[in-house]
Amino acid sequence: MGGDHGPKVTVPSAVDFLHRNPTTNIVLVGILDSIEAELRALRFTSNPRLKLHGASEVVDMDESPSLALRGKKDSSMRVAINLVKNGTAQACVSAGNTGALIATSRFVLKTLPGIDRPALAVVLPTMNGHTYVLDLGANVDCSSEHLLQFGVMGAALVSSVENKDQPSVGLLNIGEEAIKGNEVTKQAAELLRVSGLNFYGNIEGDDIYKGTTDVVVCDGFVGNVALKTSEGVAQMFAKYLRQEFKRNFLTRVAGLVAIPVIKALKARVDHRRYNGASLLGLYGIVVKSHGSADRYAFGFAIKRAVEEIHGEIQHQISERMLESPHHSTSSPNSQPPSKEDVA
Repeated sequence: MGGDHGPKVTVPSAVDFLHRNPTTNIVLVGILDSIEAELRALRFTSNPRLKLHGASEVVDMDESPSLALRGKKDSSMRVAINLVKNGTAQACVSAGNTGALIATSRFVLKTLPGIDRPALAVVLPTMNGHTYVLDLGANVDCSSEHLLQFGVMGAALVSSVENKDQPSVGLLNIGEEAIKGNEVTKQAAELLRVSGLNFYGNIEGDDIYKGTTDVVVCDGFVGNVALKTSEGVAQMFAKYLRQEFKRNFLTRVAGLVAIPVIKALKARVDHRRYNGASLLGLYGIVVKSHGSADRYAFGFAIKRAVEEIHGEIQHQISERMLESPHHSTSSPNSQPPSKEDVA
């Protein structure tokens, strides 16, 4: 029900995904009148692989996460996450309020042993493929131990969905040298070096799009700024390109000639194909779609959730945490939630 477009995007995208993936079942959670209206507009006929589950409330996009958690226990977001907790669903995909999704997911699902905080991981295109970056905003203030856990979770995600046994992990810093960075990043680098991970070392901002490592680790403040800056640069580049091709008659002709190249470039860096941030470290799979995602983009968030189901991402993270020399199960949130917790 959330995002900039709500059911007008999520419902058609879910139907499209069902048609393309005959082994997937989808439960649409939300205000039933709104969902059924979209299905009628699509002239959708009954399908046993698509079920509806009602919810009486919706979390607004600008609503306080704490208020949503305490005051809207029958929101579409809360109900969907509860379905994951009780095993009715294997994953939750939402385009709604990010803060509320993180808070609710953490409260209902709880974190895996050894994981203090869940982290948002996103896939970004690079010169030689793509890379996974985390955290992208779930945790603004992080300790060195948190960054170590992000590295473990990122490596587990790549192993899960890319079938890479030893994905490389880089720590985003202001320089490659070990002496660079603040105390948190220096300590995190030391922990990562002895973690058993394939730790590349410190990397700089330009290494993200060079594809220097499979995983890029950073705190949520730095990660979110880096992501939003990248989006801004891409928008500026696209605007400049359109302006130059429209400058005069000759540039318009050149633009017509260059159309095949422009289309190929656009497809290669189309941000919609990378939609879907994974909320890692929980007893359940949660994927956050960008709020502005269209019908095409939202399908990639669903695809991300399915990939994590097949890759058994929670098992991968748990196994890697057990292998870590710094493994600890002392986190107060690391036990599966009880019925009383959710109530």
